[in-house]
Amino acid sequence: MSWYVYILKCADNSLYTGVTTDLERRVHEHNHDSKKGAKYTRVRRPVCLVYHEAQVSRSTACQREVEIKKLTRTQKLKLIES
Repeated sequence: MSWYVYILKCADNSLYTGVTTDLERRVHEHNHDSKKGAKYTRVRRPVCLVYHEAQVSRSTACQREVEIKKLTRTQKLKLIES
């Protein structure tokens, strides 16, 4: 099973970073499911997937998520563009 770190662009142009094993399901939850979608994205719908990268384990995915969350917005946008 692959783990993914992903970045969503929200309707208010903010960025949300998370981890999952199923990108399609997770984006659907962020956009449609009020119980499973993150509280942050619930009020910023619709969201769209703008970046993802595969990781070998949940541990490495979570570590990478923390690294990405520490980046500035400008650095995140450069990552998305690359």
